[in-house]
Amino acid sequence: MKSRSLLLKLFVVLMLVVLVAGCAQKAPPTQAPAQEKPTEAPQAAATQPTKNVTLTVWSWRSEDEDAYNEIFDVYEKKHPGVTIEFVTFVNTDYNNILATGLTGEGGPDVAQLRAYGGLQPLVEAGQLVPLDGKVKTLSNFSPDILKGAMGVKDGHIYGVPFGIQAVAAYYNKGIFNKLGLSEPKTWDEFINVLETLKKEGYIPLAVPAKDTWMLPIVHDAVGAPRYGGPEFEKKVLAGETDFTDPNYVASIQLVKDLQPYMPENVVGVGYQDSRTLFLTERAGIFIGGSFEVGFWRNQGPELDLGVFRVPPPPDSVIDHSLTPGWMDGSYGVNAHSDAKEEAIKLVEWMGTPEFGQLFTEKIKQLSPLPGTKPTDPLLAQFAKFYEETPTPYLMLVDFRYGSPSGSTLLGNGIQKMLLGEMTAEEVARSVQEGISQWFKPKKSGQ
Repeated sequence: MKSRSLLLKLFVVLMLVVLVAGCAQKAPPTQAPAQEKPTEAPQAAATQPTKNVTLTVWSWRSEDEDAYNEIFDVYEKKHPGVTIEFVTFVNTDYNNILATGLTGEGGPDVAQLRAYGGLQPLVEAGQLVPLDGKVKTLSNFSPDILKGAMGVKDGHIYGVPFGIQAVAAYYNKGIFNKLGLSEPKTWDEFINVLETLKKEGYIPLAVPAKDTWMLPIVHDAVGAPRYGGPEFEKKVLAGETDFTDPNYVASIQLVKDLQPYMPENVVGVGYQDSRTLFLTERAGIFIGGSFEVGFWRNQGPELDLGVFRVPPPPDSVIDHSLTPGWMDGSYGVNAHSDAKEEAIKLVEWMGTPEFGQLFTEKIKQLSPLPGTKPTDPLLAQFAKFYEETPTPYLMLVDFRYGSPSGSTLLGNGIQKMLLGEMTAEEVARSVQEGISQWFKPKKSGQ
């Protein structure tokens, strides 16, 4: 197993400092893919290069470094002469670092890319190689999945999708068994579970409201059936309704209604704090994404965990539970790379079932590639939920293409609602007013 090259990373950081200084002197609904036989990378990709090549791959997932190095070992064995250096950066700093690194020398050959609206600044800056027509394994992905790696204006594909995320409620089976609780199937049963946990001295819901990016996730997990999930998405994109719709307002109110079951002073509880509450068994339920599976397995291997979909609340537009999800990101090729040919071959391999299965097993996340099967039971349950009742994680999939983003507006608004500074109606109105600054619905026939 390789470790990240310290010299390489020092060089990268120095180059970024030089680039930033230079700039200062001169003035930054989803569904599972169709189950068709996937395309393997062509045999030409396995030929030996004319010279030794080192490909740098940048990522925001430092926690996955060892697993990715194991995955890339498989590729290197089949491609003599190719060495892959996996370089990670702090998640919150990654966007700015990547945008700078792609401007010239010292950047990556292959980069992990944000999805949907998060991709667009790099596309508009011309920093990525369009991959359609160059990477045959893109045909393995459904149009809904590829939407997250597509330039919104030119329609080109700039990345090979690597993961799907889905949202549900994790629960501690040990605590549930001790208290005689079972997975809730109705909203009344869900509230009864929360009441019992609270009565017995547990924090029912380990919700973080200090880190506002988690609040839209919590909102969709409990509120998507209430506002209508994919039905609402179609209507709001077509301009047939907006975020002041009474059903959407009611879905926001649900988060406020659940506040008594959250940690005390929830606005002071950060994301890592909430995970610690769940890991240390002070909390019975954690609402989050499938991206948490690897963390729970690494940090709390002794915990017996389960996962359930939050039941639909009263008066829901959709009368069954939904599983919010999204394409999490892709891998693209730097337009300034000196090894574009080999970089394209690498991302083409990332679109094969071989990579997809390795990704699922070692990273413990869902692959969008058909035929991949999670071996972890928690991850397999997420896959089942998402296959049965998918709905787009609305603010990420559709409303991050402008500023202010829907995620920012909703997260900040819910935080203020939990502080008692805004009502659900005011939160909804702020979301609508903010998004209206850049979002224009596509009317029927346009």
